[in-house]
Amino acid sequence: MLTLAWRSVRHRPARLIATLLAAFLGSAITMMFNSLHDTAAASGVDARSSESLSLTGGVVGGYGTLLVFFAIASTLTVNVRQREAEMHLLRCTGATPGQIRRMVTGEAAAVALLGVLLAIVPAMLGGQALVAEFRDTGQVAGNVEHTFGPVALGAGLAVTLVSAVGAAALAVRRAAKAAEGRRPRARLRTAGGLLALVAGVGSMGTAFSMDAKDSALMAPAAYGSILLSLGFAVFSPALLRVLLVRFSRPVSALTGGGGYIAVRNLRRRAEQLTGILMPLMLFVGIATATLYLQGIESDAITASGMKKSVEDKNLETVNLVVVGIIVVFACVMLINTLYATTAYRSREFGRQRLAGATPRQVLATVATESLVLVVTGVFFGTLAAFAGILTFTSVRTDETMPSGQGPGIWLTIAALAVTATFVTSLITARRTLRTPAVEAVAVAA
Repeated sequence: MLTLAWRSVRHRPARLIATLLAAFLGSAITMMFNSLHDTAAASGVDARSSESLSLTGGVVGGYGTLLVFFAIASTLTVNVRQREAEMHLLRCTGATPGQIRRMVTGEAAAVALLGVLLAIVPAMLGGQALVAEFRDTGQVAGNVEHTFGPVALGAGLAVTLVSAVGAAALAVRRAAKAAEGRRPRARLRTAGGLLALVAGVGSMGTAFSMDAKDSALMAPAAYGSILLSLGFAVFSPALLRVLLVRFSRPVSALTGGGGYIAVRNLRRRAEQLTGILMPLMLFVGIATATLYLQGIESDAITASGMKKSVEDKNLETVNLVVVGIIVVFACVMLINTLYATTAYRSREFGRQRLAGATPRQVLATVATESLVLVVTGVFFGTLAAFAGILTFTSVRTDETMPSGQGPGIWLTIAALAVTATFVTSLITARRTLRTPAVEAVAVAA
């Protein structure tokens, strides 16, 4: 089956482009920031520089690991779902579930390894740029040079390969249960989501026991927002269904027949849309919380008449770098997943057109689905971020609401989410509709 996996990758490489992109970006981020640990451990690096490098590498490296797993998992889940007919054919020709699982995990491992190899040079260049930025801002000594060593390479290989193989195995297991007519049990996912929500609330609670001028005060609020965003993302199918129950009639009334079809599609495909809602919620929640927390902290330092210390500058750099990575990574993964999901619906769009729907009505359906998804993602991401912002504001400034921080940051983040969702889904759907309806229906799933 491993030989078959390699032949499958060589025969249809385009099918795994989304997974390769996720592995490439994820391993590049992981290796880039873990190379800071190699740099900190190099000879001749002073203690203060080593501490700044290790702090950034540890914090952002942890975020990167989490994002890599979810990005690869979402793309692999879409890929495996699109191959249900192929796996059913393999079962009919005598392949066992274990053999199919080894084939898919072998493909994932091969693609992940290729992604790591392609990411080595970009990770080295990115690490050099980070160290140069640290030197320019005075956070590390001027004689510190970037080092790309075993920590960076080992972390990139381990995180990417484990994420790819583990996500592939889980995706095949769910697909096998669905093919047999059994509903996949989501006990582990439910337990993980509940744990994330409880841990998020607990993290925010610890902020109230800290001093207002504690340099680590921002961490509990930020981590709380991140964990709440993750918890909401895990339960996104259920949250989507709740919103549809409340707003299905207004949506159908405002958008006509396309909206009616969109609501029915969203109810039926709620579980499959987790891969889209997860990056949306994480992007909005983490970016909003981090930027507003940093703004509140900067305003508090300015109001006190003090200058930013090296630790304050280091923390600000970490926060801005984290947000930058999340913006790029989450947007790319959102676009990646949206493209793969929409392109896979060629047969569905073909059947709708043969049943009498016009291309304009199909596009209206896709637009309505995108609207509901982006509203859901932005709402719950904002809710998670707002909880952390209120917690930090009440402890740091003794105010209920943050003053001096307008809605501009949130509007920009929401606009990015809306633009990425609508542009990707509509352009992909429009390209898919160029295929004649009869040909689209005849194409194998």
